[in-house]
Amino acid sequence: MYSSHLYRGENSPAGFSIGDAVLTPKSSSNLTAATSSALHLQFGALSHGSMATLEMVASAVPALDAAAAAGRMAFSRGQVEHWGDSTMVVSSTRTDTSTDVEIEDRNKTIGSGQQGATVCADSSAVSKGKTGEQKSLRRLAQNREAAKKSRLRKKAYVQQLENSRLKLIQLEQVLQRAHQQGVLLANGYTSDHGCSIGGNAALVFDMEYARWLEDHQRQINELRSALNSQANNEDLRLLVESIMSHYNEVFRLKSIGTKSDVFHILSGMWTTPAERCFMWLGGFRSSELLKIVVTHLEPLTDQQLMGICNLQHSSQQAEDALSQGMEALQQSLAETLASASLVPANGPDNVSNYMGQMTMAMSKLSTLENFIRQADLLRQQTLQQMHRILTAPQAARALLTISDYFSRLRALSSLWLARPRD
Repeated sequence: MYSSHLYRGENSPAGFSIGDAVLTPKSSSNLTAATSSALHLQFGALSHGSMATLEMVASAVPALDAAAAAGRMAFSRGQVEHWGDSTMVVSSTRTDTSTDVEIEDRNKTIGSGQQGATVCADSSAVSKGKTGEQKSLRRLAQNREAAKKSRLRKKAYVQQLENSRLKLIQLEQVLQRAHQQGVLLANGYTSDHGCSIGGNAALVFDMEYARWLEDHQRQINELRSALNSQANNEDLRLLVESIMSHYNEVFRLKSIGTKSDVFHILSGMWTTPAERCFMWLGGFRSSELLKIVVTHLEPLTDQQLMGICNLQHSSQQAEDALSQGMEALQQSLAETLASASLVPANGPDNVSNYMGQMTMAMSKLSTLENFIRQADLLRQQTLQQMHRILTAPQAARALLTISDYFSRLRALSSLWLARPRD
């Protein structure tokens, strides 16, 4: 089928247009009649010359059929349509105008849409930029705070290391001087730095005693746990023997300390103030300690009670003898020092007499070391004899009683020193 649509112009009658004409290859007469009728209605009163032209058009239909065989040519509104060699041009002003307006409106719409999209993109980019800037500022503030804390921690750590280094140096110096002191005393050498050496020896003894006291408290806690759990006699015996051996260790330390600084051991400066109040010759009185222990050991057999009473009596006699000897030593030392002050200051023999009296006083002070050693030996033998008299559970209770007694004295000293003072 071959068809061609012609759009009607502004002067075409309503209800009909050239585009409504349809060409079909049925017969030449029918096509000629249809074409003549359509052209007549389209152009109204046409001249006879025009009709001749129409006949020419009708005669050109076979040519149109040949051209249509090559292909159908269709054009949009407002464009030129060619039928064969015909130069007829059909245009529509209304169609062209509306098309231009639609294209312009479409362009405006696209332009306004693109402008709105550009504005939205710009505002979104600005907001994203502000958010990113805020995050960067917050991150920088957090980094500065973290760096500040890290510097403070590093400074504190360095300061702690420096303090530890200084303490270690001081301790090494003390140990070195104590070692030198031991060498000097073994060689019988004395110097003007004896006071400084004695002070260092006292510090070393205090440290060793504090370590001994810590170990002693640990052993007492083990003994208390075993006694509360009703351990067998063999286990209690082993624990009691361990504590007795530990007491021997403190007597050995005191012997070394007495040789280094006898006045430090005699004054009891290595103990608490409440302990010094009951101290006798650098330690506890054995007879008084036995009185405290006996009240916590009942019931005792007659043989055990007699043994404890005899031990207490003998300890009391030995303490009295040592006390009398100590009083005699103090009296003799006072007389020696007093006699030296009677020498005339401007006498010719002042220096020699003074040095002679000091030598005698020094020899008497060496006797003081023997009194302290004898007192410690009495304490050590009293504990060993008590251990022999009592059974393992009784000895365990006795050692706990002694430890609790001295623990209460230390607690009393702490409370006394921490008391409020007006």
